[in-house]
Amino acid sequence: MNRLTIAIPTFRRPQDLKRAVSGVLEQAGELVGGSSAEAREPEGDAAGAADTDGGAGRGVSDVEVLVIDNDAQGTGREAALAAAADAGVPVRSSAEGADEPGGVGLRYVVEERPGVAAVRNRALDETGGRDLLVFIDDDEEPEPGWLAALVGLWASTGCQAVAGPVIPVYEVEPEAWVRQGEFFVRRTWPTGTVRPVAASNCLLLDLGFVRRAGLRFDEAFGATGGEDTLFTRRLSAAGGVIRWCDEARVRDHVPASRLTRPWILRRQRSHAATSVRVELALAGGGAQPAIRARAAAGGLVRIVVGGLRTAGGTLIRSPQHAAKGARLLARGRGILAASVGGGVHREYDH
Repeated sequence: MNRLTIAIPTFRRPQDLKRAVSGVLEQAGELVGGSSAEAREPEGDAAGAADTDGGAGRGVSDVEVLVIDNDAQGTGREAALAAAADAGVPVRSSAEGADEPGGVGLRYVVEERPGVAAVRNRALDETGGRDLLVFIDDDEEPEPGWLAALVGLWASTGCQAVAGPVIPVYEVEPEAWVRQGEFFVRRTWPTGTVRPVAASNCLLLDLGFVRRAGLRFDEAFGATGGEDTLFTRRLSAAGGVIRWCDEARVRDHVPASRLTRPWILRRQRSHAATSVRVELALAGGGAQPAIRARAAAGGLVRIVVGGLRTAGGTLIRSPQHAAKGARLLARGRGILAASVGGGVHREYDH
């Protein structure tokens, strides 16, 4: 039987955090207490793969919800403990309880080093005796069956990571430009599809493999994001298999402040720039000049095509064409800037 930790990074969003913790605790109780705790023993080839990965049985005997607060003032503590009290779940300290398997518990820790990568590395450091680690963000809420689906696919295939879809839920109705630009819509794949990369806001990791591969989150990406892209690319390069689970769905609550055009386009620029930084980090020093040259050329093409589509969409009064043109233009600007060492927005800097 395996011991699972669900890590929830947080920073000054206590109301969102309480909702996330409550949803996760409910599913943790169902996983440990219900039939899903047997975690669907693998069969046939999948069983062989699981055995070679060192898993003696694929059930889950213990679930710990680990809240990692990146605010040195500990502003998330009250919300986390209130959610645990509402669920009737014991609060474990760092020094005790986590080493005693059985049931569901919550731990709250503060990571004072700023940046999301430092928080994710703290999760790795806090789970030295655990078998599985699941990440979910503090502004997300799991849909029914999310946790059982993640664990079930891992159990039945013997893969090293499982990722699932993130569905946007808007605080206010977005304007047509936002809806038709599909800025918050993420691509999905059939369950079981092998992916070369994954985001960490709905991700299960086999910690045995992570430790053997010596994987860590690169803290140079701590303020900008992209640390999860680099981490999962390296996991794949080390021989790990990432599978998609379309049933493991979480809802991403998008506040009104993130539905403005300036915020959306700034994030598009930053994400595009970060993608170039990831490629540079993965490449050897000798390959970096060629990557920068390709990025510069690709950025310029996107700027021209995006600008033309934006103008055309505005002319014919098509929000879809105008938005997708603006998206391409913003991404081109980010890629071009990153080719010369700039372009990133420090979204997680505080």
